[in-house]
Amino acid sequence: GICPHLLAPDFADVTAEMYSLETKLYYDCDPGYDREAGSYPGIQCKREQQGAVWKYGQFKCFEKKNFLSMAPTTDLELTQKPERETRSPAPQEQEDFSESRQKDFCGPPKAVPHASIKLPYEYYVGQVLHFKCQAGYDKRPPTSGSTMCKEENGKIIWTPLDMRCTNDS
Repeated sequence: GICPHLLAPDFADVTAEMYSLETKLYYDCDPGYDREAGSYPGIQCKREQQGAVWKYGQFKCFEKKNFLSMAPTTDLELTQKPERETRSPAPQEQEDFSESRQKDFCGPPKAVPHASIKLPYEYYVGQVLHFKCQAGYDKRPPTSGSTMCKEENGKIIWTPLDMRCTNDS
């Protein structure tokens, strides 16, 4: 089932180590870069024989100035070589999932040069989200926490998240 809208704490960053089946994520080109025409920015976590996997399209970002400039072809070839720049979330400690549970979750999506992942529009039952107060907004504990979307008594809910990020002294 689809989880209800989650009110995230103010001044907190959210991460996820695993994503439930059916989750859709979208890449967004970094400032100064544009999406290649015809490339689709979305990916989806789907069940395959080997377990849950991301289904990718051919998404690419290119530098805006080179597309519009009249530079010689050789210059374009040099600037379009993919750089090993990754903007995916920082490496997280992996939770110890049982094999059967692992099959229903996709790990972090692959990094795309000059792009980052936008948060999903919808989450599904089983999703765990981790929150951490942004720098300067972590005066009072707890400064981090997790919540899980689960079905309880026929209702889909997020477990309580007991944290508040503030820069009050």
